[in-house]
Amino acid sequence: MKKIDKEKKLTVLGRETVFDGFLKFTEDLHIQGAFSGAIDAQGALLIEKGAVCKTQYIRAASIIIEGTVYGSLTAADKIEMKTGSIVHGDVHAARIKIADGVSFEGAVYMLRDNAGIDGNLFSMHPEQLKQKLRG
Repeated sequence: MKKIDKEKKLTVLGRETVFDGFLKFTEDLHIQGAFSGAIDAQGALLIEKGAVCKTQYIRAASIIIEGTVYGSLTAADKIEMKTGSIVHGDVHAARIKIADGVSFEGAVYMLRDNAGIDGNLFSMHPEQLKQKLRG
């Protein structure tokens, strides 16, 4: 996850939070509770241990998973799956790190580098994104 700047604001969806819908943010977000819907972000995302995300898609600058995610993940920089995390869905990133003890079911698509990602990546419909990633 990118280093959190002290001047940046961190948003936390707490353990008792249940969010259903579309979430868009520019700063960093930590999810501790339950989320379902879609995430389109320019900031970093941490899905903490115990959190459950059932998504159409997640797009963020970087994504760290300690909890459970169902749905496709796209990161402009990297996706990191930590020990004990559960991920069911395809992942797209320039860098991917999968620790021992991760339950991962899906496909991995390596993006060549950040230079190959245009600014429209985070505003594309999922079908457009799939076509762009396939070349």
